[in-house]
Amino acid sequence: MSQNTGYFSSSIPLNTAKATTTPGVHEADVPVTRPTSLKRVLSGPALKTMLAGGAHSQPKTPTKDDSEFRDYSHSEISRDVATIKNSVVMHLTATFLRTPASIDSAHAYLASAFSVRDRLLQRWNLTNEYHDKIGAKRVYYMSLEFLIGRTFDNALLALGLRQEYSKVLGDVGFCLEDIIDEERDAALGNGGLGRLAACYVDSMACSNYPGWGYGLRYKYGMFQQQILNGYQVEAPDCWLDSPNPWEFPRPDVTYPVKFYGHLVRDPHSEHRFKWESNVVYDAMAFDVPVPGYGTTNVGNIRLWSCKTNTLFDLNKFNSGDYQGATGGQVAAQILTDVLYPNDNTNDGKELRLRQEYLFCSATMQDIMARFKKTNRPLSELPDLAAIQLNDTHPTLGVPELMRILIDDEGLSWDEAWDITTRTFAFTNHTILPEAMEKWPVPMLDKILPRHMGIIYDINLFFLQKVERQFPGDRELLNKISIIEESNPQQVRMAFLACVGSHKVNGVAAIHSDIIKQTIFKDFVRIQGEDKFINKTNGVSPRRWMNECNPDMSDLITEVVGDRSWVNDLTKVKQLEGKIEDVNFRERWWAAKQKNKERLAEYILTTTGIKVSSKALFDIQVKRIH
Repeated sequence: MSQNTGYFSSSIPLNTAKATTTPGVHEADVPVTRPTSLKRVLSGPALKTMLAGGAHSQPKTPTKDDSEFRDYSHSEISRDVATIKNSVVMHLTATFLRTPASIDSAHAYLASAFSVRDRLLQRWNLTNEYHDKIGAKRVYYMSLEFLIGRTFDNALLALGLRQEYSKVLGDVGFCLEDIIDEERDAALGNGGLGRLAACYVDSMACSNYPGWGYGLRYKYGMFQQQILNGYQVEAPDCWLDSPNPWEFPRPDVTYPVKFYGHLVRDPHSEHRFKWESNVVYDAMAFDVPVPGYGTTNVGNIRLWSCKTNTLFDLNKFNSGDYQGATGGQVAAQILTDVLYPNDNTNDGKELRLRQEYLFCSATMQDIMARFKKTNRPLSELPDLAAIQLNDTHPTLGVPELMRILIDDEGLSWDEAWDITTRTFAFTNHTILPEAMEKWPVPMLDKILPRHMGIIYDINLFFLQKVERQFPGDRELLNKISIIEESNPQQVRMAFLACVGSHKVNGVAAIHSDIIKQTIFKDFVRIQGEDKFINKTNGVSPRRWMNECNPDMSDLITEVVGDRSWVNDLTKVKQLEGKIEDVNFRERWWAAKQKNKERLAEYILTTTGIKVSSKALFDIQVKRIH
């Protein structure tokens, strides 16, 4: 596609900005030679190759297939109480070094959770093996938040092993409910956006879809709320202080992520550049299995964290510069320390932008690596990958995929853009102007020079197309431009996500109608109303009914005849047949009353306030910012 200069410039700035605001990293245009830490000790031919400047050798793979190993990995662990008890006791003694005299509820929870995790990981391996074998198209849900809640009880219900684990824990002197209460919530999400993401991954797992979530592994979450003397006090949420049974570290799954630097134009291509930078961090994967209820299918949430070991400068440490020796580690670590770092300062804005790009770059590289294992042409990526952007935070995935396809894979602009727009879809969450994410062009140009150039071109080609469709309408071009003409210029991320996606949805019928009448009104006119659809938020009956309200769930199961309603909520309509059943109504209200009594007891023990369980409860739950 040709570029012409007119109302909008298509020039791509070749940025040479240095990473002067980032502690512990080298200037982008200063060559630096440092020894590379090895992943393992080398000897023999591998050492000789490495000393000669060759590539590091990879760990060896098996020379034969062991049938016993394969049979074990393809068969489900026995579900009987004796096997479960052996597993729990094994983790108590071997994993956590406990004896009957030193066991407590915290370690009983951890041992039980690791026992459940063993079962989930086995199912997870089988799930991925099956999806790879059949060449399934995967759904990738990119979200900066996943408000997954507690996992232990939900996993027991999904596996259908709640009674068995209750029996085992009772044998060693604990109540299951007390053990469940030992789990800390994962500090990976904040509000509705994060809960929506968690529900989608859960629903995909339960519906046997090959679905993955992608996000970041925050060390301290957003914050831990405390109320002191009537005021909110924010403290770090140190949820990872104890071992987390629900994550599986993947040091073998790491990807380099660049920042800052400068561009070198490819003399053989108008759109291809080489991005050179010495500011490179490694993003490492942590997998969180998501069990499906009533199925052996297991979904996955892959979270990224910065690896910092290779950023330790031993030479500086030995020379006494201890702060400088760890500067690179600190700069990398803070990228995934906190969800939504305060962006009231310029440094805070840059940190949030680098955080979002780390997330997007690692995710795009991972999706591409999985796709390339199929040996299918790149044009078929949309046939095997559907990427959903949960709000604007993952929008940098659009120019990142373009960068990979053009600069790394050698595709033309038009080929890459066709693949990208058929792969991405976008969920919008807000129409409030103050909540619409924008990034200053100078900042994005400094931190991600290649992506700023790609965004310039995406905007140029889009506006040229609109100008042909609506000739002479300069006001329309200004309103829909991805680049906002302010001081400084801003990149409107919602517009970039809209232009780079084949579908755009709101999260409720009224919301989806409003976005078509307001923020995306002109895009509807240009791209057609069919592109803008609705996907209403729902709640997971598995967590919010089956797990939270067991007595009422038992009554519904009695009416339906089985627990199939947990995955098909339309079946609760059968309750209408019990409206005139006096006995059933009394049992229904008894279940509700029991829950009110439990809540009254919780309020009393938590706050010291006594409320009547016979009163009408009007409850509003809302987080305080």
